[in-house]
Amino acid sequence: MFEEAQLYSPVTQDSDGAVTVHLADDHPGVADPVYRARRAAIAAAALAWEAGPPTAPVPHIDYTEDEQEVWRTVCRELAPKHERYACRAFRDALVALDLPRDHIPQLAEVTARLQALSGFRYVPAAGIVPLGDFYGALADRRFHSTQYVRHHAAPLYTPEPDLVHEVIGHGHLLADPRLAEVNRLAGEAARRVRTPEGLQMVADIFWFTIEFGVLFEDGELRAYGAGLLSSYGEIEEFRAADVRPLDLAAMATIDYDITHYQPVLFAAASMDHLVDTVGGFFATCDDATAERFAATAHA
Repeated sequence: MFEEAQLYSPVTQDSDGAVTVHLADDHPGVADPVYRARRAAIAAAALAWEAGPPTAPVPHIDYTEDEQEVWRTVCRELAPKHERYACRAFRDALVALDLPRDHIPQLAEVTARLQALSGFRYVPAAGIVPLGDFYGALADRRFHSTQYVRHHAAPLYTPEPDLVHEVIGHGHLLADPRLAEVNRLAGEAARRVRTPEGLQMVADIFWFTIEFGVLFEDGELRAYGAGLLSSYGEIEEFRAADVRPLDLAAMATIDYDITHYQPVLFAAASMDHLVDTVGGFFATCDDATAERFAATAHA
């Protein structure tokens, strides 16, 4: 079961407005006071934006040279892996979105490029966004994104979603009109359901598709999931997973651990199969669907 809170460092704000990001004891930046202060400042900017009018501009973050070097390193190291492992739609989106590799793009810049391709836009998040809010916003073509960057001591690793994951991983999915539409339909599904079980079903199927989806192209297993395509390590390992045919009921009910490489993945037979099956599911599923899946799992 997908537990989103496990992915994000908790963010708190005390009565005088001071913001704290609570990094885990094993986080690469936990012993770095400069990094911790930086994370707090970026989170505070997102919280201030959330409290303001909806038309307020997205906060501009003046990234440090250490942060810029993280972005450059990740872009350089992921490029050959994308060529080798990413699906055709993702590789085409790399060209269409044409994000800079020598500096971190602002969320406003990503939005400007995305809107011409699929109509999606980015809005800032300090950390975790409630499940219903995050998925529901997709229906309006809004994607909640963090703006912080992983610690410079480990540029190819992050224990939590950061801007690299949100932009390199999800941004290129949102740049492809067909995958963007699957995201939008997931948002509609999240708004349609009324029970926690229904929302969890949407989140779990999103996890095994938009986050960790794979498909076959020209007889070869390729990745399209943002979690795979933004991970330097896991992108090299996904073909060794237990790869099963696309199975909506199984994806909605299987137990899994989000803190480790995924041992089970579900493969679509093609991009058409993915869009038709998963997009069609999100377009029609409801709370009764979640009940049927649960009953099947316990039969």
